[in-house]
Amino acid sequence: MSNSFQFTKSRWDVLQDKKVFETPVFSLHQIDLIPENRDKTVPFYVLKAPEWINVIALTADEQIVLVEQYRAGIDAPSVEIPGGMTDPGEDPLTAAKRELLEETGYSSGHWTKIGITSSNPAILSNYTHLYLAESCEQTAEQMTDGNEDIAVHLLPFSHFLDLIRDGTVHHAIVLAAVSHYLLYRERESF
Repeated sequence: MSNSFQFTKSRWDVLQDKKVFETPVFSLHQIDLIPENRDKTVPFYVLKAPEWINVIALTADEQIVLVEQYRAGIDAPSVEIPGGMTDPGEDPLTAAKRELLEETGYSSGHWTKIGITSSNPAILSNYTHLYLAESCEQTAEQMTDGNEDIAVHLLPFSHFLDLIRDGTVHHAIVLAAVSHYLLYRERESF
């Protein structure tokens, strides 16, 4: 199926892109833009970050591999699917395989890219690449870095959907990945 949507807006002209602040995870840029059909410059602030990946990891018996970890942004634990950032020069699939293994100890020989999403295109420059890993097996111990404290959970997929319904799972990228997975599953069932 081809994309039949016809965009009516064009890109704005960039007058200046200035790095304001840098961290190990992202850099903050002030981008001065000239909107279409206007002569006034408008400043925008954008967080530039590496590409991200997220993995719907399913075992042979259709259990989903989940990670639970503390998230400073919400000052609470969060139940999520495995994911993370690509390393410099790393392609998204390689990053997905690495992150799944590091965070959970699970690996898979059956990978499918099921989508791509932009978390918040108003302020974030990157995309999240969404993968399905099927017939996952635990093949190693977790290899988390010093800043991670991750608990691994296996749940039937239907129970995971219940956690979304009741608000236990609320991470926006996880919800996007689940949407892409359900669309993929629907498409594959025909």
